[in-house]
Amino acid sequence: MTVWDELAAFLADPATWSGSGSIWARSWEHIWVSIAATLVAVLLILPLALWLGHVRRGAELASAVVNIGRAVPSFGVLAIAFLLLVNLGAGVSTPWPVLVALVALAAPPVFTNAVAGILGVDQETVEAARGMGMRERDVILRVELPLAMPLIVEGVRIAFVQVIATATLGALTAWGGLGRFIIDGFATQDQGEIMVGALLVAVLAVLAEFGLARAQKATTPRGVLLSS
Repeated sequence: MTVWDELAAFLADPATWSGSGSIWARSWEHIWVSIAATLVAVLLILPLALWLGHVRRGAELASAVVNIGRAVPSFGVLAIAFLLLVNLGAGVSTPWPVLVALVALAAPPVFTNAVAGILGVDQETVEAARGMGMRERDVILRVELPLAMPLIVEGVRIAFVQVIATATLGALTAWGGLGRFIIDGFATQDQGEIMVGALLVAVLAVLAEFGLARAQKATTPRGVLLSS
């Protein structure tokens, strides 16, 4: 059988479309863990990045710490998280090790772009806001954050796309997601199942890229768009 024959046979199998191992179930597992990991990274990292960019101190040290997640291979982080959490009582097939590894992967681009965005705000604009009597918190939230938002959204976009692609490794820990099709396909030599998993991950990544690129454009101030 050719790969196309195996693909057609896999798609024609009723089990592909129903049950806990269906395309719908695996896609949902992949999507929610990717969204959750990106949101957790944003909630944990963004406030720190905004403050360090605002005070212009400590950003390099914090960036070095955050980028440990980029320096260590994702599979290594996943393996360490899996062993630690299993020893702490987490189930073997739970998504928590995957979530920890993906948060570590998503943190660096979110942090780097947020700091760069704040540092890129014109200091004359910041000083003018202070001259109007704004407190430091208001300067960050009402002046620096809106102007840095396009670069922040770009960091989230990069993180989210990377997370979607890397979430396939979750199948190596007996968890689900679309990587399950790839791992199971290799185990059974089913090229159709492998192709389905790979294509679905690629489609999700492209949709995420397109959607967040539109969001980045929507958050760009009109003056910046007109000058570019």
